[in-house]
Amino acid sequence: MGNYLNKERAMAMETFQIIQNGDDYLLPVYNRQKIVLMRGQGAHVYDSERVVYLDFFSGIAVNALGQAYPEVVNAIIEEAKKLGHVSNVYYNEPNVRLAKLLCDISFAQKVFFCNSGTEAVEAAIKLARKHFRREGKDKFEIISFYHSFHGRTYGSISATGQVKYQEGLEPLLPGIKFATFNNIESVKGLINDKTAAVLIEPVQCEGGIQPADPKFVKELRELTREKGVLLILDEVQTGIGRTGKMWAYEHYGIEPDMMASAKALGGGLPMGALMVTNQVSHGFKPGDHASTFGGNPIVSAAAIANIETIIGKDLLAVAAKNGTILKQKLEGVVKEFPQLFNEVRGIGMVLGMEMSRKAASMVSQCVKQGLLVGSAHENVLRFTPPLIINEADIDQAIDKLRKAAAEELKTA
Repeated sequence: MGNYLNKERAMAMETFQIIQNGDDYLLPVYNRQKIVLMRGQGAHVYDSERVVYLDFFSGIAVNALGQAYPEVVNAIIEEAKKLGHVSNVYYNEPNVRLAKLLCDISFAQKVFFCNSGTEAVEAAIKLARKHFRREGKDKFEIISFYHSFHGRTYGSISATGQVKYQEGLEPLLPGIKFATFNNIESVKGLINDKTAAVLIEPVQCEGGIQPADPKFVKELRELTREKGVLLILDEVQTGIGRTGKMWAYEHYGIEPDMMASAKALGGGLPMGALMVTNQVSHGFKPGDHASTFGGNPIVSAAAIANIETIIGKDLLAVAAKNGTILKQKLEGVVKEFPQLFNEVRGIGMVLGMEMSRKAASMVSQCVKQGLLVGSAHENVLRFTPPLIINEADIDQAIDKLRKAAAEELKTA
């Protein structure tokens, strides 16, 4: 018994020291939960004190296959034995193969690789302006939407329709206007002969898990074509199967001119991609844009294994089915706790529960119950589990959520 207690005390001290060092040496730009995650398998992660958590956050919609998925791990190891980093001055086989794969499973005909979603959006803004300038047209304005979120670089944050992310960073990139989401008349009122592109998320994730209306998306695609304006989709969070289809735009029966992808793309490693049509691609010439680490062979190998597994194991159908089950069971929790929750929104496995209060406390209550979830737009609980979860995982998550909700009610 004494040895066991000594080990427990040692683990507690190690956890305390890691957290203390993190607070001392990491720039304070995150509100972190006071746990230290050490390892994971599938949809479960374990902290430094051997507590197990059911992960329904997936590193902000990154881990489509959960933790330590064998095919992805093996791909990383095998490629790391061959090449680490070679830059884009040369071709590397995994990167070229990944580019072809992405074009084969989407509208795209050309791909630019970077490291994150914000870089992919940044590249899209630059390409939209370059495209028209090379055609001799003075079209540079970008129309985005209120409550959108597109990343943290200056162009991306300038195109984000939430003031809280922009405060203190002014002046922002000029030439960006904001329309009302799901309101085609609002877009029509902003389009003019200076408009280069409309930038939109199929689901406003950081904006509170707000899906675009199908009729609105189709009208937007028709309007942009009629006006000679590019349509850019930000599928950083919704792509790679999260909505039950490989890309969320497939739900709407349209195709964009450009699309930003990241998050789940790299199989857990950092990767972003701007995917475009041939027509738009001609806006960039050698030297116009670059990314030192974009298309790294190890990350490309991981991305290939990730995508091929999702397709080969039919996880798109699994995500659609289990996403519907999860949504229905979350709606049951809403009915059980009307004092806390208002409604459930989303598509597939990107779901949000709107709360009648700020969600931060509820996120912490879930952690105490062994469930990892996120928040969005301050008052929305965000669920982005791995695509590999099963109904037993869902039932376990709902049980933990109910217990967390009961504890949250005591804090009112």
